[in-house]
Amino acid sequence: MFFIFSKTIGTMLTPIDFLIGIGVLGAILLLTRWAAVGKRLLAASVLLLALCGFSPIGKLLILPLEQRFPSWDASHGAPDGIVVLGGAIEPDLSAALGQPALGRSGDRIVAAAELARQYPNARIVFSGGNADLVGDTSAKEADYALTMLEALGVAKQRLTAERQSRNTIENAEFAKAVAKPKEGERWLLVTSAYHMPRSMGLFRRAGFKVEAYPVDRRASRSEAFSFSSVAIGGLDRTDVAMREWIGLTAYWLTGKTDHFFPGPGQR
Repeated sequence: MFFIFSKTIGTMLTPIDFLIGIGVLGAILLLTRWAAVGKRLLAASVLLLALCGFSPIGKLLILPLEQRFPSWDASHGAPDGIVVLGGAIEPDLSAALGQPALGRSGDRIVAAAELARQYPNARIVFSGGNADLVGDTSAKEADYALTMLEALGVAKQRLTAERQSRNTIENAEFAKAVAKPKEGERWLLVTSAYHMPRSMGLFRRAGFKVEAYPVDRRASRSEAFSFSSVAIGGLDRTDVAMREWIGLTAYWLTGKTDHFFPGPGQR
């Protein structure tokens, strides 16, 4: 049920979909006796979309998420295993093309391949199924991810696919079941920096002790207050950031995480 809500209500509440919805409603109302209300809604939609697209708001929303966990400190020694969260590959497009198709979080795959090269004894678990709510869900992200990692030089026997997870809660629970971490082992968690707080909170709740390895950063402190010349980048950052803040709030309110904003040092 939580998965269904996240794919319906959660999606509708993200800024871009919400604002486009307001604009469409406004356009429809222009044809009715509530045309004055429609004009206001349409104007608000355009102005707020422009604000999200060109202003620094997206950077200011995503930076606290990305900076919550610092870069991993390699001086503490080699990890025994690495968990890579799904989101790097488009499974449906990959199935249609007959080959792996990287999505906007492809840094997760690159980081996994680099870590595998640096630590040749570490096991690698890729956790990701198909997050579609409806339609054909037979294409599994983990299958294509393993194919790509093998092509990048990672030995097949080091790779394990977790193919059933549809969201981060299931990532944590199913990855633990597949990895079977032993007491005293050190495992890294590779995911996008903006997604790390929510992921770490859920892995802790699942009882899977992991160390954060954030990648795929979308903003920097030095450019936090700069305006964008192209709206698509700002819209994407705003949408991604708000999706995470909504997710953090929903998971905390429903008791799926112990802290609203998980960070280093918490248990």
